[in-house]
Amino acid sequence: MPKEKLSTDELKKKAEKPGKDALVLHPFYKGKIQSIGKVPVRSFDDFAIWYTPGVAKACNAIKEDPTEVYSMTNKGNMVAVVSDGTRVLGLGNIGPEAAGPVMEGKSILFKYLGGVDAWPVCLDTKEKDEIIQTVKFLQPSFGGINLEDIEKPKCYHVLEELRNHPDVNIPVWHDDAQGTGTVVLAGVLGALRVVKKDIENVTIRMLGVGAANTRTAYLLIAAGVDPKNIIMVDSTGAIYSDREDIVEEKDYDIFKYDLAQKTNPDRMTGDLGEVINGADILIAASRPVPGTIKKEWVEKMADDSIVFACANPLPEIWPWDAKDAGAKIVGTGRSDFDNQINNSLGFPGIFRGTLDVRASTITDEMCVAAAEALAELGAKEANEEKVIPTMDQWELYPLEATAVGMKAIEQGIAQKEWEQDDLYKHAEDVIRTARAASEVLYSKGYIPKAPKT
Repeated sequence: MPKEKLSTDELKKKAEKPGKDALVLHPFYKGKIQSIGKVPVRSFDDFAIWYTPGVAKACNAIKEDPTEVYSMTNKGNMVAVVSDGTRVLGLGNIGPEAAGPVMEGKSILFKYLGGVDAWPVCLDTKEKDEIIQTVKFLQPSFGGINLEDIEKPKCYHVLEELRNHPDVNIPVWHDDAQGTGTVVLAGVLGALRVVKKDIENVTIRMLGVGAANTRTAYLLIAAGVDPKNIIMVDSTGAIYSDREDIVEEKDYDIFKYDLAQKTNPDRMTGDLGEVINGADILIAASRPVPGTIKKEWVEKMADDSIVFACANPLPEIWPWDAKDAGAKIVGTGRSDFDNQINNSLGFPGIFRGTLDVRASTITDEMCVAAAEALAELGAKEANEEKVIPTMDQWELYPLEATAVGMKAIEQGIAQKEWEQDDLYKHAEDVIRTARAASEVLYSKGYIPKAPKT
């Protein structure tokens, strides 16, 4: 049955509803996550096992062999969601307290979608070195670090220093960059199947040269896009190799400088409207203001064009406007529109696989493997409204976890070996258990029934 076509006013009202509901439900629940034990308390005698005196045996086992921390504690399934609140969604520098609802939301997605126990760690510092030192201090308790909503270029420096530091022995990743890039790549792969174009030949324009689009560009290139077919546009205009401000600030933003050398070989100048002619794909990660991308710009794109307007909480162009302008496939970061291109499809499964094989880092190759798994799962039913799977297709997460874990094993950065079928079964079991626990608590009333909104 075809979906009912809503009017523009109805679509806008639908887009506004999640925000209105949030103001009712957040104070009702007073937060989104809580701690709950994973061991049984059969009687009060069990506390002698879980705590003193029995726990001393577990402590000594770890002292004798530090790797035992992964079998004696929950470290191997724990992720810290670390933010300084300087670049939250499309809200900007709102501070660590105001960032809390986002980090809690991230944590519940980690648990429900990936079976990963994640905890918000919002830091009362904006200093790069203090963030780096804090993450180092957190290592004993966590199996991985998810950096979140940290302004650029600080986010690049924090990520790269932690990933390459000899004293950091757990995976550190920046979800706004690597996570978003992974899912955008998956969306590109799925959309190209629908429009029957080859990744090696497509021309791509990217609006925004922040953390998300920077890493997206690198992953697109790793997956087969010719960098000469990419033009990236920032607030000043198209970037190119010898643009004066980029050269002057290369130490400040080395990745922007590097991409300026690799892309736009013809040194085209001007805003997006001046460089978009004939482009096959537009990927935006810029201002969360509909109208940032103009309809007349989309009209200049190639036939069967693809537009991913990924700003949150609002896209740079309303999907219906992009469609009216001739785009064949339109995606946004929102779950209430077709083609959600959002990192929630990536990080839960990617961390599931990373933690399960105890990978020391998360490589671009692991991200590409995740993107390919996503696109492959959606291939049979891919169409203009659904180029990749949606969050409710829960099998995407164990599939993604398996692809990531096996790639880490192949690359020699995993500390735990698995057979592929066993890794999938393990991921599936962990995710099933996490979802069932949440659903049982709600059905039994231990999570209160939500009020009507």
